[in-house]
Amino acid sequence: MFIHLDPVGGIAGDMVIAAITDVFPHLREGVLAAIRAAGVPASIDCRFEPAQDHGLTGSRFLVEIPAPSGSAAGHDAGAVPGSPYRPHTAAAASPLAGAGMPHAAGDHAHRHFADIRASLEASALSPEVRHHAIGIFTVLAEAEARIHGHPLEQVSFHELGEWDSVADIVGAAYLITALGAREWSIGTLPLGSGFVQTAHGRLPVPVPATSAILQGFAFADDGVPGERITPTGAAIVRHLACRQQRHAAGTRILKGSGHGFGTRRMPGLANMLRVLAFESAEEGDAPESSTAALISFEVDDQTPEDLAVGLDKLRNVPGVLDVIQTPVFGKKGRVSAQIQVLAEPDALTRAVEACFMETTTIGLRHQLVQRQRLPREISVVQVGNHAVRVKVSRRVHEVTVKAENDDIAPGSGSAARTRLRHAAEAAALEPDAERGEP
Repeated sequence: MFIHLDPVGGIAGDMVIAAITDVFPHLREGVLAAIRAAGVPASIDCRFEPAQDHGLTGSRFLVEIPAPSGSAAGHDAGAVPGSPYRPHTAAAASPLAGAGMPHAAGDHAHRHFADIRASLEASALSPEVRHHAIGIFTVLAEAEARIHGHPLEQVSFHELGEWDSVADIVGAAYLITALGAREWSIGTLPLGSGFVQTAHGRLPVPVPATSAILQGFAFADDGVPGERITPTGAAIVRHLACRQQRHAAGTRILKGSGHGFGTRRMPGLANMLRVLAFESAEEGDAPESSTAALISFEVDDQTPEDLAVGLDKLRNVPGVLDVIQTPVFGKKGRVSAQIQVLAEPDALTRAVEACFMETTTIGLRHQLVQRQRLPREISVVQVGNHAVRVKVSRRVHEVTVKAENDDIAPGSGSAARTRLRHAAEAAALEPDAERGEP
């Protein structure tokens, strides 16, 4: 599947969620469940509602934070739709307050990136969703580090640490995982103009974080003022490595489209993000070719327990695709662990730093390698009370399926888990199975 983002009015985290689920409405429940799994309190209302703007219909995703007693409810009328810079009435009490997440009512204190990352790592999110959520936050943190000249671990967020931004990022991370799209692309970005009021004071549009994140992307000024792209929207685009150039090779069939609206009304233009979902016209798509970075090293002086912890942290580094270890015999007959890390090419530096930080190795090797991946998508099937994601892979002459173990694991007993796995995989092969695609 191929997903194209068309930023007609702009792009923000809530608009991404609204537009994608307008195409795939069956994923809405999963979005809300993921947001709660990340620790967003039940007192904060997260919901979808139908929307209309300039004669077009679609969806809107809302995160409403309750106002403290005696204060005015609602957001500022001039706020930008989906913007992490819009003022809040209050932040709800948080079960993760000790981990640096939003807590006291009306609290706009700094939230350090390291604390937000730690709270996400400790959350009940699935590993894939956690990986994407941390990845998006990392893009934001790296931009803030460059702008303010701070080390990454010392970066603190103001509005970007609030619950609505957490909900937007986690919801987007869930959808990225559920769709399993082979490619994401985006149209020319609207520049916008003017100023926005932030915790750092009055900032020009695009705000510095957005400008830092989207270096290298094409912009156009359509004459419509205001903040058109928020830092959260920009971070999602960068994390997805969205392409802007058109591809002539191959024929694609448009399977569905959706509109995600922001809350601001703009003159003569619908404030929406449009999503177009395509699939290849070729039966039995050829494997997808891409480049990856391969890092290799050996460890013979780290305890198995600590190495396991370190490798788990390596797997959560944004851009790391896989980590494996193999027992080998090293010098003097020592039993060692050979580690191989597969990462996106642009994450190589970050992955190397993490290897040195999380393991005792003092040297490693890395190279760029070619890889090929079979076309695949995610089916979400219902088996009794269980919603199970199933990975469907398209081979030359057949289709194979594999249920996600994280969705099977809650089953009680090996036999029950086996039955649940078989039932989910059989359901995913049925023609009317709900998929993470049209």
